[in-house]
Amino acid sequence: MQTNPAPHITSIGDRRLSTVIAQINRIILGKNREVRLALTCLLAGGHLLIEDLPGVGKTTLVQALATVLGLDFSRIQFTSDLLPADIVGVSIYDRERQTFTFHPGPLFAQMVLADEINRATPRTQSALLEAMEEGQTTVDGVSHRLPEPFFVVATRNPLHQAGTWPLPESQLDRFLMRLSLGYPDAAAERELLAGDDRRTLLAAYRPELSPDDLRRLRRRVHEVHVGGPLLDYLQALIRRTRTAGIFVTGLSPRAGIALRRAAQAWALLAGRDFVAPDDLQTVFTAVAGHRLRPLDESRIPDAAVTEVLAAVPIP
Repeated sequence: MQTNPAPHITSIGDRRLSTVIAQINRIILGKNREVRLALTCLLAGGHLLIEDLPGVGKTTLVQALATVLGLDFSRIQFTSDLLPADIVGVSIYDRERQTFTFHPGPLFAQMVLADEINRATPRTQSALLEAMEEGQTTVDGVSHRLPEPFFVVATRNPLHQAGTWPLPESQLDRFLMRLSLGYPDAAAERELLAGDDRRTLLAAYRPELSPDDLRRLRRRVHEVHVGGPLLDYLQALIRRTRTAGIFVTGLSPRAGIALRRAAQAWALLAGRDFVAPDDLQTVFTAVAGHRLRPLDESRIPDAAVTEVLAAVPIP
């Protein structure tokens, strides 16, 4: 696929975004690719699911993102006894005014960490659906707008751990991307063991961007050019997931739109105003992996997704 060179994006572009990435990389060591994918998801206006073992830095990553991006932050610890009202808020009767007054819950923040989301019941998990899709929540028939920008970053423990519930497919589809951090490499782990506490370092950080900057960057994502040959490649990948006979169902049109947006955001992080095939390949597993379930349940989903990339030639 031939692409013409294009000027790098400046203004609020690569320099400030590079600073954001560098700051987060000082907190989350040895995970540059995962940090960039997380930032890609937020620039694309999507919600992020982080699936991994406890103690590998999931919560710290989210706190670092909120701090460096200058976003109001709220953390919700999901437990088996958590109720929907504990998340979205509740209307309480005011005797003096003789009316109900809505008291917002912790969901009303620009960045919400839904920690260990699969430890709550499906009923409570579903309370996030309207908020994630519509940017609002409804209590007693009255809709309440959520802050703008609004991001949900959920962490999920592996299902084999005690006290976990599976996420319904409808909720999984609301997450633009899913990623895992994994264990650090030897050099990064040595620095963690010998260095300061990550929370202590993070406390000294100041925002590098503002919510207004982030809103402008999200608009810039939509301006990143996606050429016809790239769309052909995207459609071929989607078609392969539907016809290869290795998944229960293939990718939906909404998943295709998510792939395009994620590739545009990754290109913006690279300082380009056009999407290249490498951009789409880089984000493909993070966007498609949690949406595709292999027919053979013994197979690792991400490995099956990688086969799709290998089977579809670049135009």
